Amino acid sequence: MSGDPIYTEMIIEYSRNPSNYGKIENAHITRHDSNPLCGDSIDLYLNIDDKKISDVKFDGKGCAICMACSSVLTEMIKGKSLEDVKKFEKDELLSELGLEHLIKTSPVRIKCALLSLKALKYGIYSYFAEKMNDVESAGNLKEEAANLYRSEEHTSELQSLVNLVCRLLLEKKNKQ
Repeated sequence: MSGDPIYTEMIIEYSRNPSNYGKIENAHITRHDSNPLCGDSIDLYLNIDDKKISDVKFDGKGCAICMACSSVLTEMIKGKSLEDVKKFEKDELLSELGLEHLIKTSPVRIKCALLSLKALKYGIYSYFAEKMNDVESAGNLKEEAANLYRSEEHTSELQSLVNLVCRLLLEKKNKQ
């Protein structure tokens, strides 16, 4: 493992001693995701207070890249507003660990690196979809999710999110 240039000292350290590892009981947002190609499987837990992420943890097993990226992601989003987290991009996470090259050089490893971000995005958008209380908000959320779907690698999962927002939008219209 240490002979591979992907595995920097920082990645190895974060994978062995991850930050924010554990579970949050009764979390406001909980999302499980996995990467069957590598065997990664994580659960992401977030608590929200005053529209900010007050606590975040992750639990699970995965390769060094998955564990390191999950750990760093939790550090980067803790204390941030939900709006800021919605705008968080993969390049921010990858550059924090010096993994920008994975986008072009290792499509298998990029899925490992972005698993926690995919879980985060799905969890945040699902949370917003459940909390919305008017049709206009639902329409805006649908458009945001659709734009995210067009710009990310995890298209099938994000398309499911767009479908969820559309379903909730139709339910809200039918109730009016």
